Amino acid sequence: MLTQHFALRDVTPLTGTTEDVFKTRGRRAFRPPSSPLKGLQRVTMADSFDCVNCKESLYGRKYIQSEASPYCIPCYDSLFSNTCDECKELIGHDARELFYEDRHYHEHCFRCFRCDRSLADEPFTSQDDALLCNDCYCNEFSSKCVACDKVVMPGTRKLEYGGSTWHEGCFICHSCQQPIGSKSFIPDKDEHYCVSCYEDKFASRCTRCKKTLAKGGVTYRDEPWHKECFVCASCKTQLAGQHFTSRDESPYCLKCFGNLYAKKCEACSKPITGFGGGKYVSFEERQWHQPCFTCSQCSASLVGAGFFPDGERILCRDCNSGV
Repeated sequence: MLTQHFALRDVTPLTGTTEDVFKTRGRRAFRPPSSPLKGLQRVTMADSFDCVNCKESLYGRKYIQSEASPYCIPCYDSLFSNTCDECKELIGHDARELFYEDRHYHEHCFRCFRCDRSLADEPFTSQDDALLCNDCYCNEFSSKCVACDKVVMPGTRKLEYGGSTWHEGCFICHSCQQPIGSKSFIPDKDEHYCVSCYEDKFASRCTRCKKTLAKGGVTYRDEPWHKECFVCASCKTQLAGQHFTSRDESPYCLKCFGNLYAKKCEACSKPITGFGGGKYVSFEERQWHQPCFTCSQCSASLVGAGFFPDGERILCRDCNSGV
């Protein structure tokens, strides 16, 4: 039984929100009185109040103070304003500016590359330097769950197996209907099972202990056994990988079978099993191992030769002639 498992993966979330991009320049233009004042005292036209860049007078005009120096509006915008990455025009001092990854935009230029929807108040992401809204990104780049046929949204967790994708909660056991998550599972055609359900439904059960066989095991008389359960009926030694025989459908190791059921050699009184290619001789309800079948008087081998019974003894031709 081959189990599979995988880890949950986090889908890359959308990379920006309004909290990431909004920036108001915060530069307020001031208008000085038409009659020049310096502090609380009236000053004369001899006291200059000029733009530090173009040197034109700022009396009666709006200006912006930057690092203690006054600038007229055109000079300030040309010197300090950023260029919109979309329309390539300057973002004026009084415009709402948005920036993202060192790129600057007018608020009305910060839009989805596909559907042209404003991204000023929506999550978004960047794909090959193009800004995309949530819907366009999901439709174009996100996977669909094979169970519910819905998009696996960025920022959620997904599971992938065999080229298919699931929401974390949609990848469930076909039997118990519980989410499998990152636990081990067993595929069966187009269905997936948690290990316990698969074992209950499909796995073989040991003939002796009735528990499932997760792996390995042996087969005897077309029935499955755990290796540790397939033992000699007499001495309980494990028989997996060993020579064994059976009696009344019960398995026995060769030693126990010989001691319990095999006939005994007339000469050595040891069991005659016939296992391992061993041959034996049988005569009138008596049996001998071939090496044990010898003349009772001279010990010459009688295998393939004539012999003569003499009560409990067996004799070769020569010994019988001398009797």
